[in-house]
Amino acid sequence: MTKNRFKYLDPEDIRKLSSYEFAPKLLVEGYLAGRHISTSRGLSTEFMDYRQYAEGDDPGMIDWKVFARTERYYVKTYQQETNTCCYIFLDSSASMDFGAKLTKLEYASFFTAALCYLVTKSDNQIGLQIFDNAIRHYFPPGSTGAHLRNLMTALEKNSAGSKTSLSTALKKSFPLLKRRGTLIVISDFFDDPAAIFHALSPYLHKGFKVYLFHILDREELELKPDSLTLFRDMESGERISVHTGEIKEAYRKAIYDYMDRLREMAFLKKVDYMAAFTDTHYFKLFDRLLK
Repeated sequence: MTKNRFKYLDPEDIRKLSSYEFAPKLLVEGYLAGRHISTSRGLSTEFMDYRQYAEGDDPGMIDWKVFARTERYYVKTYQQETNTCCYIFLDSSASMDFGAKLTKLEYASFFTAALCYLVTKSDNQIGLQIFDNAIRHYFPPGSTGAHLRNLMTALEKNSAGSKTSLSTALKKSFPLLKRRGTLIVISDFFDDPAAIFHALSPYLHKGFKVYLFHILDREELELKPDSLTLFRDMESGERISVHTGEIKEAYRKAIYDYMDRLREMAFLKKVDYMAAFTDTHYFKLFDRLLK
């Protein structure tokens, strides 16, 4: 993996990640690797049964003798100690393209790439979904080097797309997630909070541990300077001219009230919410996964 260069995970990133003293805790003691007895594939000698091969499984686990008889792909299952799945939902809507030095989408992609690397490094499984107002790409959980490279390539090719509909993406994605685990949503959350948490309810009911990382640019919090300014909606294209001095207090109150609403609803649902600013190094976001 270190021989490959990716925009969002280069060898220097890997070097820093491998030296993080909290990484073993994150992956072994924390939510990303709650160990439990399972009947999924593994290296144990206690054979349990066969199941059909699913995308994301290690092709090396296919039983070719069974394939020769049935012409279908099956893998052996074992009783073993295994790690939980981690699913990342990455918002790639048009509004995520905001930012001068670093867009929200680029920042979120760096964080996503680091998470994918850390999870697979410990043989945990990572799945990735890229969405805007629909599911654009879905990668089922996997833990192989090839799987990780596929995820990095997808991040490289990804770009901001259409309007945001996080609630719709969450509803459509639930049937795709076969195993419960950790769900990490990385978004600017430009959607109705009530709709978002309604869409999260099935995940919570099934036992998912949910983290919400609210990606923000500092310029989104304050309107500067005090002058007549032309604004363009990045998702609808609508334009409006206003004097920022006349609306900045109301704007500031509205956006902070919105963040408070997300935070309060997350608290009530026992969901972890964190505002993440693009001028803060994404490595610091890992601390949230430890607390």
